Amino acid sequence: MNLAAMIALVRNDLHDEDETNYRWTDAEITRHITRAVGELSESQPLPVKAVLATALGSREIDISGLSDRTMVVAVEYPVGDTPLSFQQFSIWGDTLTITGGSQPDGSNCAIYYGARHTLDSQGSTVPVQYEDIVAGGACGYAAVELAVFTINRVNVGGAATTAELLEWGNQKLKIYHRELRRLGRRNQVRNSSLFNPESA
Repeated sequence: MNLAAMIALVRNDLHDEDETNYRWTDAEITRHITRAVGELSESQPLPVKAVLATALGSREIDISGLSDRTMVVAVEYPVGDTPLSFQQFSIWGDTLTITGGSQPDGSNCAIYYGARHTLDSQGSTVPVQYEDIVAGGACGYAAVELAVFTINRVNVGGAATTAELLEWGNQKLKIYHRELRRLGRRNQVRNSSLFNPESA
């Protein structure tokens, strides 16, 4: 799915499909989709593996180059052992410190991390099973945004329009956030030293 298809899906859920009289612009819906994709990425990030060189005699590794990083899941050092050797680590800012195992000797380490998903005109890294979650979140944010906009404005729906729109949007967001919590990796008990790359 690309961005255009996601916008169409959100418009369908919002019943905003009259091309001559859209209630939300593409830019507004895109902003809500971007927010939802970012929040999904916190719960279910794109799994990425990067190989970085360690520094002789130092346990610290600069991870500022890991673009769109949302979390580090595991650190393998040294690389290539059988079974794989995962080390305990800590992170402060863009510095990862290997706190377990032997002192690094300048050879490579492998960092398994989660990155933000992309959803643009070219395609998406959002797994198919999570596309409806993103659409639901974007719908909720769009409805709440429009509800706020209609406050103290005359509209054909009457005085109850704002409250009804706000209620609908909040219900969508309640379901959306419940799904994010269910998926949340940060809420799962895990031991990085037993990390299995095949299950990431």
